[in-house]
Amino acid sequence: MKRRSLLHTFGIGALLSMVRLAHADVATDWQTAIIRDNFVTVRKLLQQGMDPNTQDANGSPSLVKAMQLESLRVAQELLQARGIQIDVPNASGETALMQACIKGHIDMVRQLLKMGAKLNHPGWTPLHYAASADTEHSVEIAALLLEHHAYIDAESPNKSTPLMLAAQYGSEAMVNLLLSAGADVQLRNQLGLTAVDFARRSERDFMVQLLEQAYQATRRSKASW
Repeated sequence: MKRRSLLHTFGIGALLSMVRLAHADVATDWQTAIIRDNFVTVRKLLQQGMDPNTQDANGSPSLVKAMQLESLRVAQELLQARGIQIDVPNASGETALMQACIKGHIDMVRQLLKMGAKLNHPGWTPLHYAASADTEHSVEIAALLLEHHAYIDAESPNKSTPLMLAAQYGSEAMVNLLLSAGADVQLRNQLGLTAVDFARRSERDFMVQLLEQAYQATRRSKASW
């Protein structure tokens, strides 16, 4: 009796070990497929019941990881998957939309916005990410976000705004877009820095001059009756 019970226990233990190994293999295949933009494997695993919102060891959801790695075919498969949660962030608070913005993938930005991706939330926002990029479509992406009511003076955790990031990292066209859309050039972050100060960090004199002119113009405007 004891021998039969022991064998039964060992049999269950071996079965559980096999199940765990199988799950580990599937998880590895899934993450490898994301890295390699292997949408065929991702599609197959989704059909077998894989959760499209599976996170990697660092807590990054599959969709965010695919966008970050620019595995766009995998990202497209995930966006079409039943139960996909497009606004779940990674451990750094970055969403799929934020990654699409900083990478300059305007078609993905359009698709995510159409699916209802969040634009405004505490901390870093998609507009921050778009403003800090300088890709072919960055200005167009920022304009698209603003059309969908992105808050133009959104504050990061240290109260830096999209205009500040654009001043240091973005293009002149990006700065002009934000200024024309009403970005407040007088705002300061927690370190007391304005967009002009961010421009000085970039050592681009033309950007400093542009923002200083905007700063002085708004000061005169606010001081007048």
